[in-house]
Amino acid sequence: MNRRHFIQKNAFWGFGTLSLSLPTSQLKADTPRLYWAKLLYKIAWPVLKNLGDETLVKNWKVEYSPNWDNRNPQVAYLEAYGRTMVGVAPWLGLPDEATEEGQLRKQLREAALKSIKNSVNPSSPDYMLWRKEGQTLVDAAFLAQAFLKAPHALWEPLDDITKKRVIEEFTLLRRVVPPNNNWVLFAAIVEAFLLLIGENADRYRIEFGVRKIEEWYVGDGWFKDGEVFHTDYYNSFVIQPMLVDVLKTWLDVSKRQSPNGSHRALQERYERAVKRMQRHADFLERLISPEGTFPAFGRSVTYRLAAFQSLTHAALIHQLPEGVSPAQVRCALTTVMKRMFAQAGIFDKEGWLTLGFAGHQPNIADYYSNAGSMYLTTLGFLPLGLPANDPFWTEADAEWTQQKAWSGKPFKKDGAVNY
Repeated sequence: MNRRHFIQKNAFWGFGTLSLSLPTSQLKADTPRLYWAKLLYKIAWPVLKNLGDETLVKNWKVEYSPNWDNRNPQVAYLEAYGRTMVGVAPWLGLPDEATEEGQLRKQLREAALKSIKNSVNPSSPDYMLWRKEGQTLVDAAFLAQAFLKAPHALWEPLDDITKKRVIEEFTLLRRVVPPNNNWVLFAAIVEAFLLLIGENADRYRIEFGVRKIEEWYVGDGWFKDGEVFHTDYYNSFVIQPMLVDVLKTWLDVSKRQSPNGSHRALQERYERAVKRMQRHADFLERLISPEGTFPAFGRSVTYRLAAFQSLTHAALIHQLPEGVSPAQVRCALTTVMKRMFAQAGIFDKEGWLTLGFAGHQPNIADYYSNAGSMYLTTLGFLPLGLPANDPFWTEADAEWTQQKAWSGKPFKKDGAVNY
């Protein structure tokens, strides 16, 4: 398929315009992988295309929570950008290929690389709000996590000036003292990225963040978020996957710097974090009903599919819980996606995500939420970073836990763990 034919055939995906209507009937006819890829592209394209063209601020009319607090509304642009990048990174890290999916991925990667350059260029109209507001730490952390997930695709191709600017903005984030909650991981992962690329990282912010999270473990795959336990999805939005990524980076760099040294203690911390994430992923898989719904509770429920990041991250690194097959995760999440994204109002008429859960429901948005916050939903798509021949995509369809349980079939018995 030549480029012209491809663009004409896929014009509704926005190659020529930003008209990004979602033809549900066509998506349903696709394979699960192509459905995931097209849906992720649809979500990410307005953000990365506009930022790559330096028209993000110009073209996007941001929707804010009805209870929006008094922080600078410009934080919305970095929120949308950083949160989009972290979800698309594993997929963009795959090699180019002459397929429909490959064309979508290449287009998005090219836009992502332009976006990185413009986001840190002080002369760009889309230069981000790096040096004001504590919120910047959060979304810089998601960008750092994106670099960790796909350094060969998103970091190494950057020109030296852009790299220098990113490093400078990340380093200046040390001005932000994180509150005593999941934010300690945001500080840690920014420094972990700087450590990875050989910069002078603040190792104390890494160790402090990891140690505090470890202290907040309450058992059976759950962490407190600070001194208080919250019944919400923050263990999956942030805590468990980000802890695993920080520890993995720290361990890899330590082994590289001291190949003959002993890394046993750090290795054990990493493996324990993975086991706890697996347990949490087990819970998440069980929350998916036979109909493809899941409970809407707790803070930031408008982050939609990000609620499943512990599960999708476990799938990405081939660490799903024992007794949970890749196929049942794929089938369960595909059903959730089709249920959620078929709802009217989840995108506005320009193709941007709206405030809400299953549709446009601004009344449930938290005081700190804006439409940019919604792009954390991309974390539900992490398994797209697995190649098309991975068992996650090739295994025959399988029923997930609640499907089996509610149809009278044998299913895995649940039980608490002591690690």
